[in-house]
Amino acid sequence: MRLAVRTLVFVVGGAIALPIVIGAQSTPATARSETRIQLADLLLGDQRYWEAIQVYDQAKEGATQEQLVRASTGMLGALLRVAEFTRAQREAEYLRGLDPQGPKALALSGDALWAAGLFDEAEQTYRDVLAIHPESGGARNGLAKSLATRHQFDEALDWAEAALEVSPDLAVFHHTLGYIYQLMHRFPEAADAYQRYVDLLSVGINSEKVDWARAQVTFLRSFGDRPAIQFADPGRVHTIPFRLVRDKVIVRVRVNGRQAVDFVLDTGAEQTVLTQRVARQVGVQAVTSILSAGVGEIGLRGLQAGRIESLQIGSLEITNLPALIKSPPLGGLPTPESEGFSPLALGLSMTLDYGRKLLIIGQELPDEPADFVLPLRQHRLTVVRGVVNGEFPRSFVVDTGGEVISISRGTADLLPPMTVRLVPIKVYGTSGWDDQAYLMPGVDLTFNQLQYRNFSVVVLNLHRPSALLGFHIGGIVGHKFLRDYRVTLDLKRSVMKLTKL
Repeated sequence: MRLAVRTLVFVVGGAIALPIVIGAQSTPATARSETRIQLADLLLGDQRYWEAIQVYDQAKEGATQEQLVRASTGMLGALLRVAEFTRAQREAEYLRGLDPQGPKALALSGDALWAAGLFDEAEQTYRDVLAIHPESGGARNGLAKSLATRHQFDEALDWAEAALEVSPDLAVFHHTLGYIYQLMHRFPEAADAYQRYVDLLSVGINSEKVDWARAQVTFLRSFGDRPAIQFADPGRVHTIPFRLVRDKVIVRVRVNGRQAVDFVLDTGAEQTVLTQRVARQVGVQAVTSILSAGVGEIGLRGLQAGRIESLQIGSLEITNLPALIKSPPLGGLPTPESEGFSPLALGLSMTLDYGRKLLIIGQELPDEPADFVLPLRQHRLTVVRGVVNGEFPRSFVVDTGGEVISISRGTADLLPPMTVRLVPIKVYGTSGWDDQAYLMPGVDLTFNQLQYRNFSVVVLNLHRPSALLGFHIGGIVGHKFLRDYRVTLDLKRSVMKLTKL
């Protein structure tokens, strides 16, 4: 958050050449606030977000009500762009207090709730905005994203296009459109939308999200005219046996018709994942490099993306699907990296029966009763809502490839300081070792009626994956959470069902 003096001098020099308008009735304090707001607006427009945040914050001192609204609005937009999601949520609450009926303030508040992983509250806020101001492009775009997390793709697409009717030159709206097309497996349209997103950004702007979009354009267009992610028997429900090895669900998978190999069932992965060695064996070629994020000191990790011609798991056959290749491989891990498969990443629902060791996969699953039913959403990863210490609602990634129940460091920072010693532990993930992980005792977790009292959780640094996904990952639930149940992740009904074994 530091603002270098020489940088500030340069910007002010440029700003002096622009018309900075200060009202005739202004006081020295309000004139100073006005100058700072206009400077911060310039910094924001130049994508110098951290500097803009500092200047907006300074502009609040001595500001009028109208100036406070403008400063808070700009500051909130900048905070969201640098993935300061917890701080953005606090700023959104402040802004709503200043301007409770302002459509722009309300829409930005919805974006802040979304970024905090509070999808239900965000969706309701977007609907509230549209009730007051039906032409709000921000609310239309937000509602499109929210509907997509509940697999209501046709309606989401309508709202995304409606947002672009209002603001056709707003880059982020094209990004939303591309993402929805990608979820619908309409890769050519998705590539076109992502390309418009990149083209509309200022020349020379580089960010992780932009780099990801550029790589997506290249990758999606590599499919050409081939229909992406095709199922041999779309209406069939497939039952596949699995093995449980060191708390990992293992299934046998045949890639490109070659000899079957072991894959970890990994719902914490966005795509099917191959190691470099297996990719070479089955003839999967890299098309482009792409950023991935996960647990570990590396945080962001460059991987390669390729196309699998065919994949078979038991009676389930899929053609033309994306894959990530772990190349270059990570070294220094206690066990070699493995292949991973997630039905959820392909838009398929699944039931994992730990008792009978059966994996059931289908586009639509029978509606069965359960002991616990949790609302579920999917935004690149599948999440359920949990409440920490009865006070902090958060989104938890459902990760069958993970082992423990964890919370993010950002979530842990919200809790009262512990009076007991926090135990450092060594944890490794897809991005290497997390040397700063620790065990936090005495935490209460609630998932609807399912409760964990005085529980010990692992605290992980999840900032980089959160930034890449666009929302705060509050925590992860893995094997220790799932193992005692028949677990159904039903994307069509947007629920996770748990039935005691």
